[in-house]
Amino acid sequence: MQSSPLFVFEDPTHEKQARALLRRLPPMAGRPVRIRKVRGLRDRRGPVHAGAYLRERSIGFDCARAEFPRIFVHELFHFVWLRAGNSVRRAFEDLLKAEIRAGARGELGWSAEWRKVRLGRPDIRMRTRRWREYCCESFCDTAAWLYSGVARHEEFTLRALFRQRRRFWFRKALETKRLSI
Repeated sequence: MQSSPLFVFEDPTHEKQARALLRRLPPMAGRPVRIRKVRGLRDRRGPVHAGAYLRERSIGFDCARAEFPRIFVHELFHFVWLRAGNSVRRAFEDLLKAEIRAGARGELGWSAEWRKVRLGRPDIRMRTRRWREYCCESFCDTAAWLYSGVARHEEFTLRALFRQRRRFWFRKALETKRLSI
């Protein structure tokens, strides 16, 4: 098992890919996160590519090598979301509300997109669990779009205008400090 200050890798292939990705990310700090390969990974809806286990401080992967960069960043940013604090999370929610008011369609990953299409106005107004889960997934998908090095993907369906607004938000809100994971 290989390790670094922030990650413990069970699979050397994951370590090699992750090291290249970490150079693209803002600086991070926190206790180590275990990176595992898990065959047949599922959630309550069926098969998934990966899962972040926040309390266990681990991420399990069951994805193709080509998908690993995007999915690694997405799962890593679940730890960032958890520790970002209410003011940062609420500011991202405000950005998403503005997009929805402007009629923005699409997203930067399927995990956010399927949640977005199921939202109703009461979800947004009352900040329901459905809304908060969408916000978290949108945050993580946005990070994956920004930092994974994947320039094009069939799941990147959000219009360029809204992508640029998200890029600006991330630069202003997150890239000015060390991220806590």
